[in-house]
Amino acid sequence: QVQLVESGGGLVQAGGSLRLSCAASGPIFGALIMAWYRQAPQNQRELVTTITPGGITNYAESVKGRFAISRDKAESTVYLQMNNLKAEDTAVYHCKEYIKNWGSYDSWGQGTQVTVSS
Repeated sequence: QVQLVESGGGLVQAGGSLRLSCAASGPIFGALIMAWYRQAPQNQRELVTTITPGGITNYAESVKGRFAISRDKAESTVYLQMNNLKAEDTAVYHCKEYIKNWGSYDSWGQGTQVTVSS
């Protein structure tokens, strides 16, 4: 089983940038489609972006052109570079394996808080 630890969140002004990291442990990390999800207060959790083992990426419309996901297999880490941040990006961000029925995950861990001040 893959263990994941997110970091890099914080408070930033609108228009600023942050880079989130997700350190993974476990032998199968390199074979997984990884994703970043987020949940804003009083909102449903949403899928932000995914990356395949081969580096193919997908993004939610709301973050296209501003966010970039990447992965370093040697370091077993997934990154989320977030630029031109907006107040509506404020949320707790989690990284987890992407599965089609990701809404059925029953455990999400602490994640990392991103707060964007306007």
